[in-house]
Amino acid sequence: MNIDSIQRGIVLDHIKAGRSMELYRYLGLDALECSVAIIKNVKSEAMGRKDIIKIDDNISIDLDVLGYIDPGITVNIIENGRITEKKHLSLPETLTNIVRCKNPRCITSAETGLDQLFVLSDRENAVYRCRYCDTPLKTKDA
Repeated sequence: MNIDSIQRGIVLDHIKAGRSMELYRYLGLDALECSVAIIKNVKSEAMGRKDIIKIDDNISIDLDVLGYIDPGITVNIIENGRITEKKHLSLPETLTNIVRCKNPRCITSAETGLDQLFVLSDRENAVYRCRYCDTPLKTKDA
């Protein structure tokens, strides 16, 4: 398989195998005019299998979304065909409008203009709590 290198853009590496399509949807990569390569189930010594996403443009990416979905992702910024910056992610302290509160009595269910705010309450178990009603939200990995 031959996937060309990119000259200027972003490479999302160390994505847990099978998670690349979820990231593709969350980040809205389908709306981009540039090339986007999704490489699934790549052999990895450290992870066994992993996914990689290559974006052939230097776009703005919501790192909180990436950190929430898969905090082990490495974001590589590419300029002139070389990695100029590496960002290692972790679970974000707060989530704003990334997920919705599941509590039907939460004020966010009635007030459509309110932001969906979640605060990390337990990093070890990856649990967030709604800022308004305190309903817990556990990430998919925990």
